[in-house]
Amino acid sequence: MGITEKQNPDNVLNELLVKLFKSIMEIEEKYLITPEFRDISVNDMHIIEAIGLLEPKSMSAVARLMSVTTGTLTRSMDGLSDKGYVNRERGKKDKRIVYVSLTDKGKRAYVHHESFHRDMIAKIKDGLNEQETTVLIYALAKLNDYFNRIHEK
Repeated sequence: MGITEKQNPDNVLNELLVKLFKSIMEIEEKYLITPEFRDISVNDMHIIEAIGLLEPKSMSAVARLMSVTTGTLTRSMDGLSDKGYVNRERGKKDKRIVYVSLTDKGKRAYVHHESFHRDMIAKIKDGLNEQETTVLIYALAKLNDYFNRIHEK
């Protein structure tokens, strides 16, 4: 008995990837956009994540992390600043550089987003042994490398 088109490993992998990406986006939006954070988008949460909890980052550093232009980031940052999630400050040595940091409200959003990712990882690893976890990490790293190569073209 031969493999049907539906059972073809390439078709199964494609179907799984499409469903996975769709599910991640839907689940992340459902989990992240709570009544406290209903005034921002999932993309805004990712900008907050890129800014981080440590020292202020330059707008250009955050734009690089987000793979967007500084101009694109500026529009999003305007909204986040108006809503009280981020602070912006010109550099003391070089006034052309704008540094961004999270407000207390932004830090709460960061922790909320981080909690989602911690829970997701814990649930994914639940029931996997060490070898299966290693194989999953290896496969996801290869997938990530593939997407990075495509993105760089």
